[in-house]
Amino acid sequence: MAYRLGVDVGGTFTDLFLVNDEDGTQHRVKTPTTPADPSQGVLVGVAKICETAGISPAALGNVMHGTTVATNAVLEGKGARVGLITTQGFKQILHLARSQTPGPLAGWIIMIKPDPPALLSDTVEAVERMGPRGETVVPVDEQQVEGIIKQLVDSGVESLTIGLINSYISNKHEQQIGAIVERLYPGFPVTLSSDVVPEFREYERTLTACMNSFVRPKVEEYVKNLDAELKQGGATCDVNILRSDAGLMTTREAGRNPIYGVLSGPSGGVAGALAVATRAGYPNILTFDMGGTSTDVALCQNGEPTIGRDTSIGQFRLKVPSINVHTVGAGGGSIAHVPQLTRALRVGPQSAGAEPGPAAYGKGGTEPTVTDANVVVGHLPPRLLGGEMALDVAAAETAVGTIGDAIGLETDAAAEGILAIVNENMAGALRLVSVQRGYDPRDFALVAFGGAGPLHANAVAELMGSFPVIVPPSPGLLCAIGDLVAEFRNEFAQTIVTPMDQVKAEDVGSVLDELGTRTREWMTSEGIAEGDQRITYLADMRYVLQGYEIAVPVSIDDVKAGKLDQLGDLFDQMHEQLYGFFMEDAPTEIVNLRCIGNGAVPSMQFPTAKSSTGDGAGAIVEEHEIVFEGRKVPTRIYDRSKLTPGDTFDGPAIVTEFDSTTVVLPGYTAAMDEYFNILINPQA
Repeated sequence: MAYRLGVDVGGTFTDLFLVNDEDGTQHRVKTPTTPADPSQGVLVGVAKICETAGISPAALGNVMHGTTVATNAVLEGKGARVGLITTQGFKQILHLARSQTPGPLAGWIIMIKPDPPALLSDTVEAVERMGPRGETVVPVDEQQVEGIIKQLVDSGVESLTIGLINSYISNKHEQQIGAIVERLYPGFPVTLSSDVVPEFREYERTLTACMNSFVRPKVEEYVKNLDAELKQGGATCDVNILRSDAGLMTTREAGRNPIYGVLSGPSGGVAGALAVATRAGYPNILTFDMGGTSTDVALCQNGEPTIGRDTSIGQFRLKVPSINVHTVGAGGGSIAHVPQLTRALRVGPQSAGAEPGPAAYGKGGTEPTVTDANVVVGHLPPRLLGGEMALDVAAAETAVGTIGDAIGLETDAAAEGILAIVNENMAGALRLVSVQRGYDPRDFALVAFGGAGPLHANAVAELMGSFPVIVPPSPGLLCAIGDLVAEFRNEFAQTIVTPMDQVKAEDVGSVLDELGTRTREWMTSEGIAEGDQRITYLADMRYVLQGYEIAVPVSIDDVKAGKLDQLGDLFDQMHEQLYGFFMEDAPTEIVNLRCIGNGAVPSMQFPTAKSSTGDGAGAIVEEHEIVFEGRKVPTRIYDRSKLTPGDTFDGPAIVTEFDSTTVVLPGYTAAMDEYFNILINPQA
């Protein structure tokens, strides 16, 4: 049988989702994450889910894996010692950096500049120079280069980056120096900046390449050990790693260019949410992934995620394609506090984490958290995980009571205040990815997932006007499902920087053809069948002298027919949507041309059933008085596993399941659709 396994490693739990492509059978497992060595938690989970499904690891056809190894290495600063070889005269390229400084106003006064991934003492200059048109100005001095390579390796660097000026237009010199390293030290990890980011802007290109070298040994060791231990356990399948742009890459590519997966985890959730929502008939969505520490949000339009060409990780802005995910420090474990200076209630970004966790978990936590507030008002029932975990209601009330004492409110009112503030924080994150990018959130459905997402989704949607709220089955495992529905993806680019009034259609067509050839060669090398290959083209455009670009879709057929005028018109439209204006008659230019290759994977069979008419009465397990807007209201508690497609019921209501809890507010109606999603809408 054709079994595929999705694995997502989170901060607290490792989620696994197994699907049989032949009959659609599915199995779910959660195991504790092992931070010291995440592969151990994965291996335990693989053994457990195979046992649950009654199969051996040898039956696995593919393992798709979202990992945070690269992310954690960057955030914790625990990567390799990196040596940088750059062009003579550019030794301080990473230290000069960009002039942008963080807010607020005058934030530069308190800014602590982070150390770059390659120290100045580990940066050396090679005698060479490539011209801006790809011509050799100064040839590589091989004897001098051999000397600086030996100097770096003998000093103890663990990984090398070769980042030369103008290598984006011609990488001959970078390849020449890379060949010298391989000749002197076979197998030594080397990153060429032109391989990672074949685009102009030397600082971003060099920084991204150095960061790739920084995380490469750790990721390379992780994927190598995971692959070996899976095979030792009997698995013979391929392991694929999720990229930051929700595409898949092989372990070979992940070991060579791990920086492409630096935001692997959040992208899996977006891919899963998009698959669920488009199947239910909602191609335009806002994703809302609320966990214990943070909330990740993103916008998807016309069934596609919005992909950015760069992303922030820690204090660094890296030039790698990634889903435009915005993260805010608001989660179930976020701590509420009242600063002495302002005496105003604040929530987060500090978190109680998994240990000791919220006070209600009974593990020694005493500080009031969002989870404790949900317990106090009754949105979280006293038992979680199907009754396996009992919550300490008294401890939650005591913790939240400290907030009430500090601001002069009853405990219930203080709890509602905590929830109102955290909901506003998360709505603010959603506004950043919608309103501030020119989108009306009322045109989008809200997909809620993560352990705490469905708890707050109705309230957040009320603030945003985004309906319906879609709560998929097993919302806590949606990131693992996203690993299974993601396609293979890679992109190739070429910088041309040419004003539109000077660009020639035949030149653009020639570059796109070359990029298309490279893309097809890559897909063929990855074993992607020709019928599963899909290619799209983009042009990064801007107004002349503008500092940033917008990616504009390109039709290669129109280009070959000599039609380029519509590119400028489309750019103006996209600029107006993003920034609220466009510059009529202002000259535009093409900066980069891109080719994106997608390789399809087997489509996942989601369970479906015909809808009937019901009120969900058979799923009611109990009734409690729960606090809504300052009043205790009798509220029915539903067991989601007993709801059937077509069941409709009004709020207030609480729906419980193994890995999450959904709150339906008064004035709203919940209905289960044919795909077992819960859809929440305002009552007519």
